Amino acid sequence: MVEIIGVDKGSIAEELELEVGDLLLSMNGQPVRDLLDYQIYVATEELLLEVRKKNGELWDLEFEKDLEDGLGIHLEHPAPVQCGNNCIFCFVHQLPPKMRSTLYVKDEDYRFSYLYGSYVTLTNIEESEIQRILDQRLSPLYVSVHTTAEDLRTRMLGRQGPAILPLLKRLCDGGIELHTQIVVCPGYNDGDELVRTITDLYALRPGILSLAIVPVGLTGYRERLPDLRPPTQREAVELLARVHEFQQEFLAESGSRFVYAADEFYLKAGTDFPPLEDYEDLAQVENGVGLIPLFRLEAADALAEAGALGSGTVSVITGESAFREIETFAQGLARRTGIELRVYAIRNDFFGGQVTVTGLLTGRDVVSQLMGKELGRCLMVPDVVLKEGEDVFLDDFTLPQLAEALGVSVCRVPTSPWGLLEALEALPSGQ
Repeated sequence: MVEIIGVDKGSIAEELELEVGDLLLSMNGQPVRDLLDYQIYVATEELLLEVRKKNGELWDLEFEKDLEDGLGIHLEHPAPVQCGNNCIFCFVHQLPPKMRSTLYVKDEDYRFSYLYGSYVTLTNIEESEIQRILDQRLSPLYVSVHTTAEDLRTRMLGRQGPAILPLLKRLCDGGIELHTQIVVCPGYNDGDELVRTITDLYALRPGILSLAIVPVGLTGYRERLPDLRPPTQREAVELLARVHEFQQEFLAESGSRFVYAADEFYLKAGTDFPPLEDYEDLAQVENGVGLIPLFRLEAADALAEAGALGSGTVSVITGESAFREIETFAQGLARRTGIELRVYAIRNDFFGGQVTVTGLLTGRDVVSQLMGKELGRCLMVPDVVLKEGEDVFLDDFTLPQLAEALGVSVCRVPTSPWGLLEALEALPSGQ
């Protein structure tokens, strides 16, 4: 059973007199264990609900609705199943101390993989959960494989789970589609091990839809952790060459390139990105695969639509890895709009190490590096650096605090070329 924590006005649930605090017990005779069950069972035209009212009464509610309609209820969200791994590259283990407690939570939950596209290793999965995935067709799922060599996988994850290849095959044979990833740790799962893993996973097509190759992320907080290092430029060049060979082979054989390297490898190698169409349906874009080629396309489209907006100066922050792309776009915007857009690459002193992505910037680093800088009419902060739905950085520094510290108007903007253009267009005239 799961508790109802909200009811929308004018919804089916309100007409049925469902209330906050009621418990949803079953739908069409199927027990409702969590939010996931509800989302699956609600997709039908005829429903029989068993509800325990908050006063203890048991109600059976039978009705019809359109297939795509929800009930207008909000249910308590399941707490994530905790990860029992001790991965040599775990980012949570590399966090600085004294951050908010939720950042130290290590989840490993197949339900979240289905609902939100989060990656899981499947090391903690039980037989009943595998059967649920198959029975409810929880597809696609996102699986961190890292290597198909069991001894090495156990060593890298710090825990032995079900043998990964038989488990992936069982899911694929059961009609479950998978997106997979390999976090490359030089000296562990690169070289011949990487070749073997790519080959093994490709053999499970079409069940496995895609494979992302991403570099290990390292902060400056790796005390008492295994020695790891990022790939060198030469290693990045060699890896990309091997990935491109696989892509051409797979494309000719199956019509899909299947395996894709993260943007960071191209930046590290100093080589050009493939054209956007080589990323096919951009299935791994949320994993940092194809973000820059996509940004370039959207930037060109936004510049084509941009017109004169006046004059003056505004500023925007970004991480070091994205600086060149943002700067190039900003120069184009200045020519089209007349507004100078100053781009500041913020060095990530808070996390240290090799962290250069925009999404992990903190408010205190922004303040310390922009203090005394000419920021113009306002400072634009990409929403990727802020907590979803809140104006709060990872270090709990807020946008109002940022504005006060720097003495400038601050606005949150979508992290895209269109977001920057629309933010410029929304600036009050005369500012």
